[in-house]
Amino acid sequence: METGRPEDGAAGGEPVWNALPPGLLRMRRLLLVVWLGLLALGLGLVPGLVAGAAWSALALAPLALMAWGWVLLGRNWRSWRYAERADDLLISRGVLWREETVVPYGRMQLVEVTSGPVERHFGLATVQLHTAAATTDATIPGLDPAEAERLRDRLTELGEARSAGL
Repeated sequence: METGRPEDGAAGGEPVWNALPPGLLRMRRLLLVVWLGLLALGLGLVPGLVAGAAWSALALAPLALMAWGWVLLGRNWRSWRYAERADDLLISRGVLWREETVVPYGRMQLVEVTSGPVERHFGLATVQLHTAAATTDATIPGLDPAEAERLRDRLTELGEARSAGL
C-alpha cells in the first residue's frame, strides 16, 4: 500500500492516493450474501412449502439483487481513496457522483478511531474527522487498525500545530 505522507514526495505536486484495504470489501460482500441469502431462503422455502414449488421462484429476486450488489460494492470500494498533503487531507469517493472532501489540518477539532463488532471481527477500523463546520466532517472506513491509529495520531499532531496560531 502506498503512503500518502507529504514527505514521501509526489511528482508534479500531485497527492499520493491511498486505497482502502480489501478487508472492507470482503466484509461488505459477506454481509450482502448473509442478509440476501437469508431473504432468498425465506422467500423460496416458505412459499414453496405452503403454496407449491412454483412459488419458490420468488427466491430469484434476492439472488439477482445479490449479484447486482456484489458488483456495485466492488465499484464503490474502488472509488474510495485518501491522500495526506502538506496542509490538508483529501478524501475522494463515489462512482456516479464523485465527491472530494478537503479537510484542512488547522480546522480539525477531533479525530477519532471507531470499530464496531463486525469491523473488529474483520480487523478494520474507521477514522472520523470532526471540524467546526459540520458539512466538512469526513470519514475514512475500513482501514487496518494500525493505519487508523497512525493516521489519527498524525492528523491530531498536524491539527494542533496548524491551529496554534489561531
